[in-house]
Amino acid sequence: MTEYDIKSIIQGYAQGYFLMANDGKNSLGWYGSRKRALIPLDERFRYPRSLRRVINQNRFTVAINRAFEAVVEGCADRETTWISQELKQIYKALYEVGYAYSFETWQGDDLAGGILGIVIGGGFIGESMFYNIPEGSKVAMVKLVERLREREFVFFDAQMNNPHLERFGAYSITDKKYKALLKLALSRRCTLI
Repeated sequence: MTEYDIKSIIQGYAQGYFLMANDGKNSLGWYGSRKRALIPLDERFRYPRSLRRVINQNRFTVAINRAFEAVVEGCADRETTWISQELKQIYKALYEVGYAYSFETWQGDDLAGGILGIVIGGGFIGESMFYNIPEGSKVAMVKLVERLREREFVFFDAQMNNPHLERFGAYSITDKKYKALLKLALSRRCTLI
């Protein structure tokens, strides 16, 4: 595996950027956004009643980092992906030193879904999510928000908004507001585990 400058990578995230690959092998780069999507960690977080029923049925269990590489592969396994081979290796390197996490749902011994993210201070930066079993990633989202609240995280960054995330109350903030939240998050020491 290539050696990565973990300090520089974390510094990039700490400045409000995120890594993404476009088409092509050598297309990995840093990106920023004028608007940043956040999943609320307060009363604005919501989800459908049908999902509440699924959660109450206890069909899924939750784990952290039980199958990190499988979650990365699940997140990358789509027709158009921005998770290149190099980015997979970077996530693995970040995982090995305690910055990258997989928050997973399981149905028995089957990986139902998961969320891939990076933790810096009191910020959780969601990189991607996927599911193998319907509702697997949605239950992971609800349980992850509960965990982030318990652990007093400042924010859950979803990077870019979409209709799916808006169903959970996701909203966009300016880059200036995001950087202020990031500064607050960097002054904390939160852990998922």
